[in-house]
Amino acid sequence: MDRRFDSHGNVVPSVQDAVGCLPGRSMSAKQVVAALAALGQETRLEVFRLLVQRGPDGLPAGAIAQALDLPPSSLTFHLQQLTHAGLITQRRLSRQMIYAADFAAMNTIMFYLTENCCGGNAALCAPQCKPEKAPASARKKGKAA
Repeated sequence: MDRRFDSHGNVVPSVQDAVGCLPGRSMSAKQVVAALAALGQETRLEVFRLLVQRGPDGLPAGAIAQALDLPPSSLTFHLQQLTHAGLITQRRLSRQMIYAADFAAMNTIMFYLTENCCGGNAALCAPQCKPEKAPASARKKGKAA
């Protein structure tokens, strides 16, 4: 595999490295559109981000509802939409349903969106900085700090 280096001698990751390309896993345009449409709703985006932050262990539905101050019936609807879009997984643990972000699906979507980025030259479109984290109150209201 050819490696590219920046002006400081650091390896510049390829787009595939940056998004965790999964050989053999791909999505159709229709699947990507469905996933992006599901994330295009504010509550579902908040749920998905919470599950991404939590990691592969996921969270029970009750903990998600409490963390985001959502009524259980509304949360159930949003979890179904995210599950149907292939963005989250669910598993039963005793009497609880545990939901987790599907990181393979997330990375596959990122790869789909960026596979031809900058004409295939990942060095041109590699992230230059980390975005600053907005305070929780600003994120809740949809405002940047």
